[in-house]
Amino acid sequence: MNSLLYPHISASLRRAAPALAACLLGLATLGAAEKSSGPAINWVLGPGKAELKGTAEIVLPKGYRFANGADTQRLLKAAGEPTSGHEMGMLTPAEGKWTVFFEFSEDGFVKDDDKDKLDADKLLKSIIQGNDYGNEERKKMGHPPLNILGWEQKPAYDSATHNLVWAIRAECEGRPILNYNTRVLGRKGVMEVVLVCAPDKLPTTLPAFKDLLAGYSYKSGERYTEYRSGDKLAKYGLAALVTGGAVAVAAKTGLLAGLLLFLKKGWKLLVVGAVAVGSFFKRLIFGQSKKTE
Repeated sequence: MNSLLYPHISASLRRAAPALAACLLGLATLGAAEKSSGPAINWVLGPGKAELKGTAEIVLPKGYRFANGADTQRLLKAAGEPTSGHEMGMLTPAEGKWTVFFEFSEDGFVKDDDKDKLDADKLLKSIIQGNDYGNEERKKMGHPPLNILGWEQKPAYDSATHNLVWAIRAECEGRPILNYNTRVLGRKGVMEVVLVCAPDKLPTTLPAFKDLLAGYSYKSGERYTEYRSGDKLAKYGLAALVTGGAVAVAAKTGLLAGLLLFLKKGWKLLVVGAVAVGSFFKRLIFGQSKKTE
């Protein structure tokens, strides 16, 4: 990504820039990788709790399964998707019709001083500019362009939970793409949580997703409210999480929708075999006990 467009974004946020994924990946691809020559995955089955590498944990209800960071990376690689090395895990309902990806950016404490200054129109313009650059790179790699259509949900910050939420609608070769992004601020960085589902299924999927996220919590000493003077500070604020987080997402990965693939790392676009889920926006800067099922 052109650092001149996003001078305020940290290097770690830009690390995903070089990786570009195909416009659409079916969950079928992920499923095929898992069943055939793909890696053996130790799924954590609900009910219970899933550990996110000692940084956080999430309650796993019955009917859901979770793959840790290492297994998530193996699934992504088996599906031909790039990984950042910062994957914390992925969670999906048993039927695999949508997926949630977790990745932690240890960039430091993100101040929320600009929480009342999030200009949705200005942010969208920045995202489109970054995506235009990304399309040039996709063209060089023989991939079809990704077109930003607008906000599905404008950026909104919850001062009580320290969660930043937004969703962008896009399309690739006439196929709708939607990624629902949540950034959960912590003491040492930000947990990037990306929900990937078919656009027309978002209204019915959101209630279940929000119930799941309500069961997410940072471990003691990692919470946003536990910040102490002298802690590392991030070199960006909330606005940069949106501009740098969305494009990077779109540009960086593109993939799976759940257990099938999701879109967590860059793009997870929608399409899962029949369900289609894939995703495109993750970092936009460029854009335990286990049971084996």
